[in-house]
Amino acid sequence: MLVIWTLLLAGALIALVFAQWSLAFVSLATLVLALVPPMLASRWSLKLPLPFLLATTLFIFASVFLGEALEFYDRFWWWDIALHAFSSIGFGLLGFLFVFMLFEGDRFAAPPSAVAFITFCMAMTIGSIWEIFEFLMDQSFGLNMQKSGLLDTMGDLIINGLGGAVASLTGYLYLKRDSAGYLGHGLTQFITLNKRLYQKSKDRLKK
Repeated sequence: MLVIWTLLLAGALIALVFAQWSLAFVSLATLVLALVPPMLASRWSLKLPLPFLLATTLFIFASVFLGEALEFYDRFWWWDIALHAFSSIGFGLLGFLFVFMLFEGDRFAAPPSAVAFITFCMAMTIGSIWEIFEFLMDQSFGLNMQKSGLLDTMGDLIINGLGGAVASLTGYLYLKRDSAGYLGHGLTQFITLNKRLYQKSKDRLKK
């Protein structure tokens, strides 16, 4: 993580020296965006697991720097699909953690299926907002973020739906069985580090 931040800063400085303004801007923008999660966490007194910080940093690096500066979106047809899938799962899991926090970690405050549904809706909502943002950028500034237009938008929404389904299933299994594989382990890490927000959370679901 620190290596990526250092490389981005070094890349921006080198780009400025050689008057590569667009590359310098993208490098600095990527660095700033990568620093946003830890800064917000510090502001809100949250403790973020190292895998979460690494995942967000890699995602921003892959989408902004590799995708835009190095044109990975054009070089690899699957790049945009992979990032949309990754982000929809991530936003869905964040939605689950937020809803679970509202219930103070009480597994019995709502049916697991209801929490899973809200998780899915969270992922789809954020994905839809992003598609609206792409449309506004294309219409306002003549960009080409939507690529093939309707086909690109619908493809992205379908991928968001699949990613959201994975996140909602993870949340459901976590509440139902207290186990949901690697993604469920990530939920446990976050909840453990922020116990004050999940005071009613149980170590093991009692049947």
